[in-house]
This record gives sequence, structure tokens and C-alpha cells, in this order.
Amino acid sequence: MRWTTRPGWPGNLLAVAAGAITTLALAPFDIWPLALLAVGLFYAGLRELNPRQALGRGWCFGFGLFGAGTSWIYYSIHHFGGASVLLAGFLMLIFTAAIAWFFALPAWIWARWLRRNEAPLADTLAFAALWVGQEAFRGWFLTGFPWLYSGYSQLDGPLAGLAPVGGMWLISFTLALTAALIYNAVRLVRTGRKGFIAVGVVLLAGPWVAGLALKHHAWTSPSGAPLSVAALQGNIEQSMKWDPAQLNAQLELYRDMSFSSKRVDLLIWPETAVPVLKESAQGYLDMMGKFAAERDSAMITGVPIREVVHQQKRFYNGITVVGEGDGTYLKQKLVPFGEYVPLQDVLRGLIAFFDLPMSDFARGPSDQAMLQAKGYQIAPFICYEVVYPEFAAGLAAQSDLLLTISNDTWFGTSIGPLQHLQMAQMRALEAGRWMIRATNNGVTGLINPFGQITTQIPQFERGILYGEVVPMHNLTPYLQWRSWPLIIVCVLLFGWALIASRMAKTV
Repeated sequence: MRWTTRPGWPGNLLAVAAGAITTLALAPFDIWPLALLAVGLFYAGLRELNPRQALGRGWCFGFGLFGAGTSWIYYSIHHFGGASVLLAGFLMLIFTAAIAWFFALPAWIWARWLRRNEAPLADTLAFAALWVGQEAFRGWFLTGFPWLYSGYSQLDGPLAGLAPVGGMWLISFTLALTAALIYNAVRLVRTGRKGFIAVGVVLLAGPWVAGLALKHHAWTSPSGAPLSVAALQGNIEQSMKWDPAQLNAQLELYRDMSFSSKRVDLLIWPETAVPVLKESAQGYLDMMGKFAAERDSAMITGVPIREVVHQQKRFYNGITVVGEGDGTYLKQKLVPFGEYVPLQDVLRGLIAFFDLPMSDFARGPSDQAMLQAKGYQIAPFICYEVVYPEFAAGLAAQSDLLLTISNDTWFGTSIGPLQHLQMAQMRALEAGRWMIRATNNGVTGLINPFGQITTQIPQFERGILYGEVVPMHNLTPYLQWRSWPLIIVCVLLFGWALIASRMAKTV
């Protein structure tokens, strides 16, 4: 099996396959041991390569990961972007080839500066730090693409208990550490150094034991009585969503569904359920606010919002509260091409995909207040925002409840919406708080503080979801400390590896 670690096309092909199988470790497949296998194959594949060869091997892994895991982008480009099958396939290929560099560059760094074949334990720790570093970097660079992180595979796995302690990235660190330790187990034993072997055993078993022990530990506690919820899933076709001729029909649909719903504390509509500027729908919203207030309810809905900033009109993807609540939130994390177009002066007009409806939103300010409903603080996330771990933690720490509204209709029957749901579940687990998830066509559901869905409406059905959520207070260790402890550990490991590697070369 040495061919798997040596230069050449067999190893590169295996790297593509290793990246692709990561998709099977995540939703909707959830075969979590494959995440360990994928990371282990990536690590093994870099053992004997020079920096240039490692660059190519890392790119192959990234190409397999994003080619399989983000195939839902093709669906959006082809079905809603007006691109032919060939053009959509070509654009998907270009996207995958470009984003694969997120793995190529760390692989090059690893082979150039960090790898220490003669010290298996130190090598393992440095690799785990590098793995988390590449995940964090691609969640930040150019607004980030925080998708397909290995840690999400453990939502229902043995390491789930680590999420409230150090977030999803602590789980990713543990997976990388475990995979590399298993690969290096024989080499570690052969060193004959009992102290290193003992440390290796502790590092291998300790996180898994802790994850299992903490899996059902409650870090937060109720701050009030349960609140009843009704979340509406309109199941409106994307082709109709922004059609002016369908505007009244959509407003009437959500109005009538609300009028027929049970009396609840929180009435939730999905992202852009009101598909017209808030100022144009103010009379409608006032009417719904009066209806909600008469029921002693707070109604929360997604709606586009126009504001004048520095004497310029800006458009925002927003949330507003009427009835027994207050507040407006403007989305901060925008979806490239869906809500804004990079290099728009060049790209707009080339194909319909670059001119999608509502693709000229501005970014909301970072100092916004939480939404207020029934006397509680609600942390709002619109669609894509819920996939950013650190961003979500910052809002969650100020809240009693979490709310995410979305419209995943863009991705049809692909696996994208189910991956999106899994990430929302992880945010609830990290925060130790209930999350309400309201979507246009699914999955609408309620998620408990352990990241488990308590009730849901299936995809592609119109209906009203009823249930209860409990406001929570106290902070999980992750909300209190965020990723700083892990960042410090990773920086120290990087420094150790760099100094040791430099000293070895000068001897």
C-alpha cells in the first residue's frame, strides 16, 4: 500500500476519493467513521511528498471534497440561473477547482515547514492544528465558505459532547488528532519511549471518553416557562417567489395560514416571506401586528428592507418583529451570487445566474441588538449566517433563544438543504439553547439544546409546525471562551513544529 503515500496519479486519485467520501460522513448520510478515514488518508498521502507534490495532493483532496459535497450548486446554476447543462457543469468545475486550493496551500505548508517524520507524536499534534487552521481560514477568507467541516459528522457521534466545550472546531481537531495517531501508532510504539506512548494513549482515548461523558450534560438551564411556537412553511416555488404577479397570492397565503393557526406565543414566518420592501408592505405588517397583539403573540418574519445610509439607498435582507415584540435585524453574512455579486461590474449580464432576484443586498452592521419577543432575547440568523460558528456564538451568547429563517428552495432535492439543517443543529448544541428553524420549503423544525430535532415538517410540504421551546440562560464553555483556548493551543503547536523543524535542518 506504499503507493498511496508516494507521488503519482494513484495517490492523487485516492486523495480525490478521500475528499469525496467526507460527504458521506455528513448529512444526510451521517456515516461518521468515514470522516476519520478521510482525514487519515489525507494525512497519510502527504507523508513522503515534497512541497510541490503535496500542493497537488492537497488540491486533489479538496477537489473531491467540494466536487461531491457542494454538487447542489450545480442545481441552482442550472435550474434557477438559466445556464445550460454544459455551462452549469463548466461553472461548477471552475468553482470546485478554485476552492480546492483551500486544501492545496495547507498541504504545501505542511510539507514545507511543519512535517516531522522522525517525531510521530509531535507530527500528529501539528497536523491536528493545521487541519483546524485550514477550516478556520476558509471560513474567513473573502467572506468565507464554512461548509463541509469534518466536525459536523459528530452531531450524533461519540464526540458530540465536546461541541459545547470548544465548538465544532474542537471536534475537528480531535478527529484529525485521532486519525493521525492511529496512522502513527506503530511508529510511536517502536520509539520505545514509554512517556511518549502514554501521552499518545491519553490523547487518543481522552477526547472520546470526554465526548461520551459530556454528551448529555446540560450546560444551560431554563430562564422561563416554555413558549409555544407556530412556524409556517409556505412551500412556494422559487420561480414564483419574486414574480410581481404572485405577490398578493403569497401575502394572502401567509395571512390565511396565520389566521387559521392555533394561538401561540411565537408565530414565525420564513426568510423573505414578505417578498416586497418593508416600506411597501407596512400596512400589511401593521395588520398582522394587530392580529398578533390581539392573540398576545409575537410575529417574526423575513422581509427585504431599504434604508438610507450616507445619503445612499441600501437594500438589506432583514427580519422584523410585530405584535408582542420589537426589533429589526439586517443580515450581516451574505451569500456570494445569491445576495451580492463579486466583481459585479464584470459579471452582471453575462448569464441569468449573475442577475438573480435580490442579489444586490448590503451587509448589515455588526452592532445590532437582539430581537425582543415575549420579554426574551432572540438571536436571529438569516439562512447562510447560521453556518458561521464564531459569528453565531457571538449572537447566541446574548440570547435566550436562537432563530434561523431560510429559503433553501434554490437547491431543490439536493443534499444542500440537509447539510444546512445539520449545521443549524450544531449551533444549538454549541450554545445549549433551543433553536427555531423556519424555512420556505423545509426542513422547518425545532431543535433542542442537545442539537436534536424535536419536531419538524418534511421538505416540499405546506404546513404549520407546532411545538414548544424553552428560553435558556447561562453560557456553555464555548460561548464563554469561544475558540480562544483552541487557537492558543494551535499557535503553540505551530510554533513548536516550526522551531523543531528548523533546528533539525541546522543539525
